Amino acid sequence: MIVLDLRKISNFCDYFVILGATSLRHLHALAETIQEELQGHNIKSFSKVNSRDESGWLVLDFASVIGHLFYKPVREFYNLERLWSDAKKVRVPRTKVL
Repeated sequence: MIVLDLRKISNFCDYFVILGATSLRHLHALAETIQEELQGHNIKSFSKVNSRDESGWLVLDFASVIGHLFYKPVREFYNLERLWSDAKKVRVPRTKVL
């Protein structure tokens, strides 16, 4: 997981959270789990994830935080960290992930 602080370089959100998944099934499980966990804290995504989406890139829009969930080959292709290289990386403590 990588978190990019966009506050000084963007006006549409504060942070990008970039996650990788090992399969499309894993990708959808991550998206579902994130949405359920945050919904439990009354935080809802503005975007809807289609369970049939096989693009390998899912976006969860929480206004000031946008989650980019990628199937590993797609993440390597788009390489958002390079595209947003002016953004500061935020250090996040490691937690248990699916």
